Amino acid sequence: MSELRPDLAVIADHVKPGARVLDVGCGDGELMAVLRARGCDARGIEIDRGNVSAAVGRGLSVIQGDADTDLVNYPDKAFDYAILSQTLQTARAPDKVLEELLRIGRRAFVSFPNFAYWRVRLSLAWGGRMPVTPALPVSWYETQNIHQLTIDDFRAFVRERGITVEQAWFLTGSRQRAAAAANLRAEHAVFLVSR
Repeated sequence: MSELRPDLAVIADHVKPGARVLDVGCGDGELMAVLRARGCDARGIEIDRGNVSAAVGRGLSVIQGDADTDLVNYPDKAFDYAILSQTLQTARAPDKVLEELLRIGRRAFVSFPNFAYWRVRLSLAWGGRMPVTPALPVSWYETQNIHQLTIDDFRAFVRERGITVEQAWFLTGSRQRAAAAANLRAEHAVFLVSR
């Protein structure tokens, strides 16, 4: 098995064994496979047909669906954890998607690229163009990111809605960053939130 992407590794390390998990935007099921090996009942929803086929081919329980429209079909508190990794910024209505996550999961993991990372800022300031980095590997016209956000944006967003941040991790590659300088120094963020 390949090494997990750093944000997925953080999530995998903090999901309790035996938990019921819904991975929204699960890709090819890489995280689900790790969670299943740890005794979790992991389910997934994924918009891309190729990824759904790959996940099902691994023996995983994944359906094709869209986080913007299909999460309403899940019952309240059906899962211990709902996971949204690197998907929030691609949602048409990220506020509604997060509300649905917190409705169907007792807790939710949310990870996203930080558009306030210093290399992104430098690229915009000096080059005047949207950055292409290891964390954001495609040009602006190829990206699925339609709602760029920063760590400070997300902190304000959850605070305004009365959502509790239980834990947060700030990463550059696989290296963790201090919370105080995270908005400038972290490429990615992972938040564990609840109501």
